Amino acid sequence: MDETTGEFSATWLGLREPADAAARALDLVERLPETVRTVRDLGCGTGSLGRWLSPHLATPQHWIMTDLDPALLLRAADGMPAGTTVRTQQLDVTDLTAADLAGTDLVTCSALLDLLTAEEVERLAAVCAEARVSVLFTLSVTGEVRLAPEDPLDGQVAEAFNEHQRRTHDGRRLLGPDAPEVAAEAFGKAGARVTVRPSPWRLGPALPALTAEWLRGWVGAAREQRPDLPLDDYLDRRLASLPHASVGHADLLAIFD
Repeated sequence: MDETTGEFSATWLGLREPADAAARALDLVERLPETVRTVRDLGCGTGSLGRWLSPHLATPQHWIMTDLDPALLLRAADGMPAGTTVRTQQLDVTDLTAADLAGTDLVTCSALLDLLTAEEVERLAAVCAEARVSVLFTLSVTGEVRLAPEDPLDGQVAEAFNEHQRRTHDGRRLLGPDAPEVAAEAFGKAGARVTVRPSPWRLGPALPALTAEWLRGWVGAAREQRPDLPLDDYLDRRLASLPHASVGHADLLAIFD
């Protein structure tokens, strides 16, 4: 994989890490059981979630970093703070079983659920329920974007982007912005106590590199979905004078008593 480009590149993941950390709902961490010691991070990327969450948990901690990309797994393992031990595993989240979660106290992920299907999220909930493992899933996109100042095309871009996030890819209909609601329902039906909190990104001129890169990706997905929209001039306008942006995400905590 090219580490400088793409939705899962190390460069993009590093660029968004401060905004991710500022957005996550810390009050959900405070509701976690005090017995959390072993954490499995699904789709861990460079380990951003682990670096954020680890200081808020008691030590010692053991983290199992799970991802499909071996280069990202190496970065995740190297970047974890003191007081943790780390094991890496190259695994697709959809292949996770209850046996994999033996001895695990918490399952986490960040910006992952929207890339799954409803069936995959329901299976994940069933696996966690069988293992009786709490989950903390952060930064699932909700599709709500507010820009200031407004532009007449904002609404159409947002609608096209959300359609793109819900696209069918390799025979899989992705959840996109439906992920938080589907996950909350799935874990509730599986017997968990579920709490959902908003965790929006706050972007704008104070974060110029991230805001510009997010705009390019947001508009690029919308253009792929709706090539009829006049988006070249729109993107040029937005990049020339970066707007303030609230980009909707949600965090979910599910605890099996």
